[in-house]
Amino acid sequence: MIAAEDIGFLGLGPMGLPMARNLVAAMGPVTVWNRTRSVAEELAGIATIADDVADAARPVVLTVLPDLHQVEDLLPALEAGWAARGIVDPIVVVHGTVSPPRVAALAASLASRGIRLVDAPLSGGTIGAAAGELSIMVGGDDTAVARMLPVFETMGRTIRHLGGPGAGALAKLCNQTVVAATVAAVAEATALARAGGLPLDQVFELLEGGLAGSEVLRQKGIRYRERDFVGGGSAFNQRKDLRYVIESARGLGVALPLSTTALEMFESTVAAGDGGLDHTAVLRTVERWSIDG
Repeated sequence: MIAAEDIGFLGLGPMGLPMARNLVAAMGPVTVWNRTRSVAEELAGIATIADDVADAARPVVLTVLPDLHQVEDLLPALEAGWAARGIVDPIVVVHGTVSPPRVAALAASLASRGIRLVDAPLSGGTIGAAAGELSIMVGGDDTAVARMLPVFETMGRTIRHLGGPGAGALAKLCNQTVVAATVAAVAEATALARAGGLPLDQVFELLEGGLAGSEVLRQKGIRYRERDFVGGGSAFNQRKDLRYVIESARGLGVALPLSTTALEMFESTVAAGDGGLDHTAVLRTVERWSIDG
């Protein structure tokens, strides 16, 4: 059984911080680290704040970072920390949205060094993270995943082990395919309704009450209506995820015309300087294209 003192948690961004809060509430004071220490200080008194990455090295390390290269950058410090503490057979969990073949390759490389990797990307947004109701898509060997399930249950509601390393990452890309298409479709619907002079509040009520209703509408609808694009899941990360979607689809011989178009929209969003905004800022791209049309 994994105890709080066995867990290091790296990355306290919009998803990581509420996840860490839920983990601490359920298990006790885990060790946390964030590149910006002031964010980690928000957990002072309920968690142990590590001075550096090596100080956070525990038998289990959860990472909530945007991409795999950021995890790879931290591995030398983690390995030094494990060695200093005499920790053997550690588990690293990758919660970010990453390339399935690349995370599978990293898992194989780490296994040769006695380190087990579990890919466990997340869906549910910051609202799901705060409520402890995330969907967690898991890939990894049976033994490591079985050890991690009680930990995942403190942060998620729907947890499925889908196969070996990379399986969770591929499932997350399936999720991102739907999310990106929905975010883009709602942007188009918003632009169409506004251009036609329809009251957006009522249009969104109708969408949410019918077959078009979705978690995207529930969580993000206000952003489209009020044009509030600050914070949230970034357009930059949506583009990154869609690039991995297309990469994986090509490798598997699957045509994804809708995702290809969505990627074009988010490439344009980032190129216009809106990459740091919430991904609903793709609405601005629809509007720009309408003007340029």
